[in-house]
Amino acid sequence: MADTQTTDAVRSFEETVTAYDPVLGLEVHVELGTATKMFCGCPTEFGAEPNTQVCPVCLGLPGALPVVNAVGVESAIRIGLALNCEIATWCRFARKNYFYPDMPKNFQTSQYDEPIAFNGWLDVQLEDGSTYRVPIERAHMEEDTGKSTHVGGSTGRIHGADYSLVDYNRAGIPLIEIVTKPMVGLGERAPEIAKAYVATLRDLLRALGVSDVKMEQGSLRCDANVSLRAKVGDDPGAPEQLEVPFGTRTETKNVNSLRSVERAVRYEMTRHAAVLSDGGSIIQETRHWHEDTGITTSGRVKSDAEDYRYFPEPDLVPIAPDPAWVEQLRQTLPEPPAQRRRRLQETWGFSDLEMRDVVNAGAVELIEATVAAGATPAGARKWWGGDLARQANAAGVELADMGVTPAAIAELDKLVQAGRLNDALARQVLEGVLAGEGMPSAVADARGLVLVQDDAALGAAVDEVLAANPDVVEKIRAGKVQAVGALIGQVMKAMKGKADAARIRELVLEKVGQD
Repeated sequence: MADTQTTDAVRSFEETVTAYDPVLGLEVHVELGTATKMFCGCPTEFGAEPNTQVCPVCLGLPGALPVVNAVGVESAIRIGLALNCEIATWCRFARKNYFYPDMPKNFQTSQYDEPIAFNGWLDVQLEDGSTYRVPIERAHMEEDTGKSTHVGGSTGRIHGADYSLVDYNRAGIPLIEIVTKPMVGLGERAPEIAKAYVATLRDLLRALGVSDVKMEQGSLRCDANVSLRAKVGDDPGAPEQLEVPFGTRTETKNVNSLRSVERAVRYEMTRHAAVLSDGGSIIQETRHWHEDTGITTSGRVKSDAEDYRYFPEPDLVPIAPDPAWVEQLRQTLPEPPAQRRRRLQETWGFSDLEMRDVVNAGAVELIEATVAAGATPAGARKWWGGDLARQANAAGVELADMGVTPAAIAELDKLVQAGRLNDALARQVLEGVLAGEGMPSAVADARGLVLVQDDAALGAAVDEVLAANPDVVEKIRAGKVQAVGALIGQVMKAMKGKADAARIRELVLEKVGQD
């Protein structure tokens, strides 16, 4: 099917969830951070010159035989354990056969009916503090494909391109595919749950140290399967609702940001609803997500498992993890992210609402690193959860991608705590840091941003303002101390914002005899 930017009809989200029950399934592909590929010794460094990290094995040349990456197997087991899965005592690889230029062998080495890990779950916390348990169907090992670049045309895809280039550096990089069971009864929270699940999974994988989980580089990618079924009554868990058959699903491929996961699920729900409400039928197909327009477009008709002609990989021996080894790996699991967040909240002294805002902003790890670099918890939260979070949200990027480091925020907080900057000046310094002007101290020096500490200079400015506002002075002397605020503002203006408001207040009250 041609991939065009033609906008399909959609229904409002409210109408969609009133008439239909969404069924959601998520497939997350995780590139492991191993030094070499899954079945050969080629390096896995990101960004290398095209086709420089290849060999006869990952190019599928005749006579080349694969060898399993032991670290990849270990990482797969640790992921399965962290997802509360059962670990197979015996499993094997399979060939997934299909012809596409990004697979030089014309098949992908994967796992089919015998995954390394299966039947697990992951609890995710939603924005209102409630928890949803996502059921995990399986986590299996496979290899990544190469990368195709379509040159020419307006969409960047193969349709309408002048020619295509293929880079096989990525072909063969170890992948773990984590597949959820179908989730029903989610209603209007389906997009939110999808985003929260991928965010929680990303945190877990980062804590495990098995992947850098950089969605912008493709080391964590989400395929979102969405279908709708007619709603019977208002109770999504009612027996009669559970008996309603699932609708035809579509799979939106390779969504590479948390915000996009939520938007793609929401869009597909409303698009399905428009088709079904007009008496049409959903085509089982893959869809491409367009970040710029916020829509999906048709990719190709979605194949079923039998279309891939799976059969056991004859060149690789089965894997039979020793149960004692599995238990040893279980002992290496890090503190679960949810438990860690509760511990950090207590250590930092944040309220439930403050911690929820931090989690929703994706700032937990950033604040932790900033505190470790010497900032106060309150200061780290103020900057990451305030100014930077608002800017990241407005720009549609992840907080960690704002171009400022925890070390920089820690230095900024230290300047404020030391009395060199107030919040207003600190915001100007932060602007300079974001603009690439250097670390906060250097920006403050270059821009001449520093609080005036000379009481003589402050006192002179206060005297001028007092002399110009005798009526306000009389109000303060009469006991209306709140009137001092107007004078503080005038002094700050005279000092071009480079003064400590608390010290100005002290001087004003002292000079009018109210200290």
